[in-house]
Amino acid sequence: GRRTQLLKGLPATSTVEENAAAGVSVYTFNVTALSSEGVAILPIIVNSNPLAEAFDIESKGDLEYRVVTTGNPVLDYETMPKSFDLQIFVEDTTGRTDLNILTVQVTDKNEVPVFRGNMAIQTVTIYVLEGTSPECIYQVNAADPENAELKYSLLPAPVPFLVSENGAIFSTKEFDYEKDPHCYFLNITVTDPDGLNSTKTVNINIININDERPYFTTKQRIYRIPEEQSPGTIVANITAKDPDDEDSPSRLFYSIQSSDRYFSINPSTGVLQVTGRIDRDALPLQLHPNISVIVRVEDSPSGHHASEMEITIIIDDINDNPPECNPSTFRKEANENTTAGTFLLGLRNYCKDIDVDPSNNQFNFTGLSGFGSNNFALESTVPGRLVVTESIDLENPANLGVEVYSLTVRVQDIACPNYSSKYPFYTSFDIFLCYIIYIYIRIKPVNEFFPVFSNLSYEFNVSEITKVGSSIGKVNARDKDWPPSVITYSIVAGGGTRDYTNIFWISPTKGDVKILARLDYETTQKHILIVQASDQEKTATVSVTVNVLEVNDEEPVCSPNFYSLQIPVSLAVGTSVNGFRIECQDRDSDPRSFRYFINEGNVNNHFIFSPSAGSNTSRLILASRFNYESGLDTNWIYRLRVYITDDNLLSARDKATHLIKTGTVALSIRVIPNPTTVVATTPGFTVVTKRENLYSESAWYVPFVITLGGLLLLGLLGYLGFLLSTWVRTRCPLAGKADGTSLIHCTFCLSSQTMTKLNTVFDGEARDPVTGKMYEFNTQSGTRRWKKSSEPLQLAPAVQVTSSATDDGGQGTDRAKAPSKKELSEKKELTAETKPAAKPSAGQSETPGQDGLRLQKRKEESEVGGLSSPAPQGRY
Repeated sequence: GRRTQLLKGLPATSTVEENAAAGVSVYTFNVTALSSEGVAILPIIVNSNPLAEAFDIESKGDLEYRVVTTGNPVLDYETMPKSFDLQIFVEDTTGRTDLNILTVQVTDKNEVPVFRGNMAIQTVTIYVLEGTSPECIYQVNAADPENAELKYSLLPAPVPFLVSENGAIFSTKEFDYEKDPHCYFLNITVTDPDGLNSTKTVNINIININDERPYFTTKQRIYRIPEEQSPGTIVANITAKDPDDEDSPSRLFYSIQSSDRYFSINPSTGVLQVTGRIDRDALPLQLHPNISVIVRVEDSPSGHHASEMEITIIIDDINDNPPECNPSTFRKEANENTTAGTFLLGLRNYCKDIDVDPSNNQFNFTGLSGFGSNNFALESTVPGRLVVTESIDLENPANLGVEVYSLTVRVQDIACPNYSSKYPFYTSFDIFLCYIIYIYIRIKPVNEFFPVFSNLSYEFNVSEITKVGSSIGKVNARDKDWPPSVITYSIVAGGGTRDYTNIFWISPTKGDVKILARLDYETTQKHILIVQASDQEKTATVSVTVNVLEVNDEEPVCSPNFYSLQIPVSLAVGTSVNGFRIECQDRDSDPRSFRYFINEGNVNNHFIFSPSAGSNTSRLILASRFNYESGLDTNWIYRLRVYITDDNLLSARDKATHLIKTGTVALSIRVIPNPTTVVATTPGFTVVTKRENLYSESAWYVPFVITLGGLLLLGLLGYLGFLLSTWVRTRCPLAGKADGTSLIHCTFCLSSQTMTKLNTVFDGEARDPVTGKMYEFNTQSGTRRWKKSSEPLQLAPAVQVTSSATDDGGQGTDRAKAPSKKELSEKKELTAETKPAAKPSAGQSETPGQDGLRLQKRKEESEVGGLSSPAPQGRY
């Protein structure tokens, strides 16, 4: 820890150039050893500010050392700190140490510009389509480490490219792959202001596109061939080339743009050959024996670039023609009711011989044959005249189902041909050539018959509960015409009700009759429909009767369906309950079919209906007495649910298969108990019938509103009573007489049923300064009374005073209440009780111990007005 000057030459400042390699000397210093034993700890860098491992210390020998760069990291003036403070530590063998700082400053060095992006790692290849307008084709990206402004240049100079100041490479012309070089190599040089530069190569390839039209190399344009050449005969070999394919074989596609009726061309080789029969004597070659063919060559199937060439082929004539008919196939229509001898077709007008030699123009018609040829004939007098000879009626059993007759006629050339027949569409017999005519005669049906229904009328029986949409029957009509006509069905009349225009529907094609609405026997028992069948021309109608079958689908309806009754508890058994009777009706059941039974509410079976079956009316009868005394009966209200069924006339076996409907009636019976007071009259009872509105659970808000309103009204009355009692206390002054008689004077405004209870204890006495009389008072409430001279001061027991409103403005009499035994044992006390203002009856007397004083007038109250404190107004 003893610091001594061991480092010679430190502290110091030194410099080093950026990008210095590892081992470059930065600074040299010596270590002074004061001991002969030397240095214990060699000089080391113990701290670097900023912290880095870019420097190290090496020994040069004889205690001389130098600071060198490590190359980790390489010093960069632009991105790293520009100054480093290196703390160098040394210690000798005696323990003496020294620590000094070497400041190393990094100096800037002009560095070569650097390419960035793809050009920094590889040779960039740019592809330019031929025909592209001059434009920017690439952006060179380079940077100078010193952020200096760079300049771009391009070599070689004569190339059709240039580079801008910001490094953008532009093309200066529109390239043509077929005329210009296909590849360019550009050396792009970037230079900083000090002349340092970097160069990279850019390879530019010109891409060939399909932009040239192919051209024909075949020069011949006119060819000559005889007619009737066999298919496949080669006419010409067409060739062409494409400038876009100079370095490779052309891939061209050939086609014929004009009519390809006679010729075709191989799309790959361009070979033109015959594909169809070429007849020089037929139109249009008969007038124009030259055939022009437009041959098209394309450099792709889609035809981006193409050239066309017209080739003319002259057809030479040969003698090869029999008579011809145009058309060679005839289609004729004849009505099925055409009579025998009717003219159908004249073939002579359609046939001719096109040979130039007139001797070859003679021909005749023979050989009528084919299916149905016995119904037709060729007249002998006029060549080629076709007539009907037999009936062709389609409904004729001999011709049933025959709609088309296929006939053939031979047209025979009388002159001898120079060549034998060698074509498939000619027939050779003897030595003559003949031409075959095909005649198709279609027999046109005539609608001769009306549709006929299979029945004269139809009748369908349908249950009234049949589901809507169900089929209830089918009508059928046929037509004798052949082929059978398509018949459509429709309802033209009937089937309507008051609610529906038509409750029936018929399938137009099948004749199925369906129902569209529910049938009701009770409303309509029979529907008559008029159904029409039509074959689009003729119509027929038929009557369809729909009988609605009755089904028990109506439930009994009883009146009344709800009723409330009251009966006495002592009603005799067998008696009609208040004469109640129900009357039932059923639209589809006999009145005798009704059966009555009580399903719910008949506790202990007190009630029955009589009669219980066989009638549409029934009375309610009491079946057994009520027994509330023993506890057998507890209900006072019986809610009966009565069921009325219409199955009384059905047997047990029929009930399992027939529909049974049930009506319901609800009864509410209240049992009235016997009165407790004996009435000295003839025994009897009065039945009171009353309708009740039963509470519905859905009307829960009714009792809620009533209860809430009652509570609000009760609270309002209580509050008014409180206000009234407060007003009464303020309106009841103390009154008295000069003779010392105590008088309680009060005006009550309460109702006759208001009760006020007072417990007044007189625990003090005093002298009136005006009159000099003694009076007693309550120290809590201030209540006072005059004291009798003979009575000592004592605590008085509670006095109950009952106040009653008077009819004459609040005046009344007081009557003392008799004291209890305990009170009599102590002392007689004053008890006051107010009564109505009416005079007491002769039998009434005042209670002993009570003064019985009447109330005095208001002016007498002034006698006690001189008390030391005013008498409190309130209750006494």
